[in-house]
Amino acid sequence: MKTDVMKFFMKKSLLGVVAAVGIMLIAPLSASAHCDTMDGPTVKDGRKAMETNNINYAMKWVQPKYEKEIEQIFELSMKVKDLSPDAKELAEKYFFENLVRLHRTGENAPFDGLKASGTPIDEKLLAADKSIDVGNLSPLKNMIEKEKMPELKERFKKVMALKNFDVDNLEAGREYIEAYVKFFKFAEGEDEVDHHGMENVHKN
Repeated sequence: MKTDVMKFFMKKSLLGVVAAVGIMLIAPLSASAHCDTMDGPTVKDGRKAMETNNINYAMKWVQPKYEKEIEQIFELSMKVKDLSPDAKELAEKYFFENLVRLHRTGENAPFDGLKASGTPIDEKLLAADKSIDVGNLSPLKNMIEKEKMPELKERFKKVMALKNFDVDNLEAGREYIEAYVKFFKFAEGEDEVDHHGMENVHKN
């Protein structure tokens, strides 16, 4: 059983690496990667889901139509992760990669593999994350054009108003993620959020 499980996850991980390398050969690396890095908020919530055995920490990142798929992946990962240290590492990677992949699919955005911890992140995104942590926009000071500040403040206000949701209330969680994405895309410099896809994440 242990050997079969290890072979399964090794095969899945290898396929993921091959696919990622293939895409990277035709697409430039992005310095503004965020949700698709090991340091990003999606993986952080995925890790919390595995630590607490509560998939709802991660589920808010996934559209309802992908719930069954991520649930099956989560259940399999949780079932085998304690077999050995290697199984734990492979199970986590398998779950995190699929969580981010399905999140990106919901955004209608490409997924070129889960990027390693320490991958360079756009300074505006780091500052936006810090703003949510400290509860004000001071980390973004002098990074955003003056004429855009009123809109940024409105988006930030909504994020903060929705931040303290019940983890088991998926509708509230997805509403927060929608506001979160809108805030980040505007801070990053993209005025339009619709093409990023998550605007309707809890409506589909």
